[in-house]
Amino acid sequence: MSPATTLGRVSLRPRVGVPWRTSMEETKGITSKLQYYFDAAEAAGGSPVSISLSLSKARLAAEIADLDAFVLPGAPADVNPALYNAPVHAKTHEADAKRENTDFGIIDHAFATGKPVLAICYGCQSLNVCLGGSLYQDISSELRTDIQHSKEGLPADAPDPIHAALIDSGGELAQLAASSGIEKRAHGFDVRINTSHHQSIRDLGQGLRVAAVAPDGVIEAVEHEPHKHWVVGVQWHPERMKDDVLAGMLFRALVQATRAAAAGR
Repeated sequence: MSPATTLGRVSLRPRVGVPWRTSMEETKGITSKLQYYFDAAEAAGGSPVSISLSLSKARLAAEIADLDAFVLPGAPADVNPALYNAPVHAKTHEADAKRENTDFGIIDHAFATGKPVLAICYGCQSLNVCLGGSLYQDISSELRTDIQHSKEGLPADAPDPIHAALIDSGGELAQLAASSGIEKRAHGFDVRINTSHHQSIRDLGQGLRVAAVAPDGVIEAVEHEPHKHWVVGVQWHPERMKDDVLAGMLFRALVQATRAAAAGR
């Protein structure tokens, strides 16, 4: 595809790659949770494209080369602690090696080509580990917080818990918060976010900066510090916050950054 053809496509509806959440869901064709990401990307002006977790390294590289941006979704799996040189915690969920390999391949490609990435929940943790960071494997037992970050103990159909978070006054998220009409205070932007994760970032991956934290200090969002291209990771689930202005702006910012990146190339 010629550069002019690619730019024309991106200026209309950029192709946003979204890997399947887990190997099991892909095998069984379970799309109920994946559809949230597709709907959010489409509502923001993108054209979502699913990425199989069963592709060879060469095949994955070929398929993602024709995509313009990526959303790394949440998942019930946990990143293998061996990838950040830690023993397995008793409460760590089973890893999904195919999802890990797919995420890492996407991240490497995105950084090499300057394509935007929005990493959500598991995707945020995957991004951090891929860049050399580490994770708290179980927030409730390792951090002893009173904030309910996960849905552990709640019915499967229970709504996501909600808690406060503070967005730092500098960076991409701060700009989106300001554009969303959220009042800036001396310490940053106070927001309310949904939550469904029992792990979180411990040591930051290379180039990442903390962009938002919960009142208990749990890292809720990161951004790539060098700003060579648009990379944002959030622990919450903006795809499930359809009436939230900031959540919608996150996906629109991804699409806008994709158009800008394509024009720059």
